[in-house]
Amino acid sequence: MASHRRPKQPSQTYATVLTATAAAAVALSAQPASADPLPDPSKKGVQAQVDRLYEEATQATEKYNGAKETAGRLEKQVEDLQEAAAREQSGLNSLRAQLGSIATAQYRTGGLDPSVQLLLSSDPDGFLDKASAMDRLSAQQVSALHHYESQQQGLQQKRQEATENLNNLAGVRKELGSKKKEIQGKLAQAQKLLNTLTAEERAQIADKEERANRSSERVELGNEASASQRAAAAFGAAKGKVGVPYVWGASGPNSFDCSGLTSWAFNQAGVTIPRTSQAQANVGTRISSMSALQPGDLIIMRTDLSHVGFYAGNGQILHAPKPGAQVRYESIARSGMPFMWGVRI
Repeated sequence: MASHRRPKQPSQTYATVLTATAAAAVALSAQPASADPLPDPSKKGVQAQVDRLYEEATQATEKYNGAKETAGRLEKQVEDLQEAAAREQSGLNSLRAQLGSIATAQYRTGGLDPSVQLLLSSDPDGFLDKASAMDRLSAQQVSALHHYESQQQGLQQKRQEATENLNNLAGVRKELGSKKKEIQGKLAQAQKLLNTLTAEERAQIADKEERANRSSERVELGNEASASQRAAAAFGAAKGKVGVPYVWGASGPNSFDCSGLTSWAFNQAGVTIPRTSQAQANVGTRISSMSALQPGDLIIMRTDLSHVGFYAGNGQILHAPKPGAQVRYESIARSGMPFMWGVRI
């Protein structure tokens, strides 16, 4: 007797495996035998993260440079105030000694003048008010006492200013340490990410960076003139540093960060400009249009104004771009940083 049972169907799992296997076979047969393997998206992500960390490190570097510049200014102010206070203290001691001699002479000739007693008391600031009512001082004595009081007040003010500046300096030095730690941390993170790549992948990144460095040897800048002799001189000094390595916080002559290069170059031209890109963005004459730039003008990049370089002509920037790079020419359009404005010094 014939059986009327339905034939057994393959299980759902088995069918899925068959379908996937067939699809894979079709896909493999459709690929040419010499096709390169698909890039690993996680590796591309590593490069993007490294680039972001380098950008953050350069931004922190400009803040570090600003704090360092402030620290230097405060140190100079404290030194000047302390020297001035020492000079005034010396003069005050001499004046007090002279007035003490007057007191000694008066004592030997019949008693100490009450006015001089007041002068040598613990409250010389209130002396003149009391002495004016006594009508016992000569014009010369009044002049000497005014001078003494003025010197004493000036000395106190300088000491107070020096103390305030020292307190400010301590805060700035703390900020310097914090920014330095932040920069070093970001660079360490970037290196840790690079270490996750294979030796071949790291070599490819290094080769790409080297090609960018070598491009400076064959860049076409045109023959446009600079807007001023000082801009031409500064730009000329910077051109002589092509190939020098980027080092955060460095201001030459053997290594630079972005604003270190521009401030150093202008200094070679006899012009002093601020140390940071943010401060350099607000000096000179602002040039809003890129088409109006001339070689030697500064170019301010990024929305936070954290990058600066020289306009080199023909749409090129001469700059110290980032960690691991060298001072070089690059296309502004391909730099990956938005143009904000130019500055003509």
